[in-house]
Amino acid sequence: MSTVPSAAPRRNKAQIRSAVAAALAVALVAAMALDTTWVRSGGAGDVPPGTFSPLAYGQKTFPAVQKAIQGRAVPASALAAAIAKDPAAAAKQYGVESGVGVEYPVSFTGVLGDGDFGNYDVRVDGMPDTPKVALQTGPAIMGTDLRDATGTIQFGQFTNQIDYQNAGSALNKEMKKQVLSKLDTTDLKGKTVSVVGVFQLTDPARWLVTPVSLEVK
Repeated sequence: MSTVPSAAPRRNKAQIRSAVAAALAVALVAAMALDTTWVRSGGAGDVPPGTFSPLAYGQKTFPAVQKAIQGRAVPASALAAAIAKDPAAAAKQYGVESGVGVEYPVSFTGVLGDGDFGNYDVRVDGMPDTPKVALQTGPAIMGTDLRDATGTIQFGQFTNQIDYQNAGSALNKEMKKQVLSKLDTTDLKGKTVSVVGVFQLTDPARWLVTPVSLEVK
């Protein structure tokens, strides 16, 4: 008399295979989680590998730019006298060529006057009537003075013109975050400030200074 093989062994084998497959799947997911770098949306790491990140660039580069400008800053009255006496010699001694004009690091203490779109006139002791000094405090920080001030940031370090331009904007934004964010820049008229910054000499009659440090007295 023939017997029918029991289905129990087959079911046991199927259950074992399913359990093993499930365990492998769990292990794979765990391994993927351990090998994954999680980034906050909009953060410095929220860009594909190999893509230029303006946010990361600004955070990394601004401290060195700030230190370089602070280390080379010339008192405003002395710088004005040097430029008036011999512009070429002043540029060679104190400035950095940036294509359109010379970038000068400068320091001063003065009283802020009227502000126009965040650009305040500054009355600086010891300065002649010309040039006038102005300080930009935002909300929009214009120009690429921070990028061009040291002479160490060059177009050839970037993939294209867009990245090069974005590097300048990133430094401006990081400066706002580190230097200006704690100040009420809408209410500075009449205040005495100590400033270290940089300007591009495109208008001999007016210096528009981008700060890297700003202390309100």
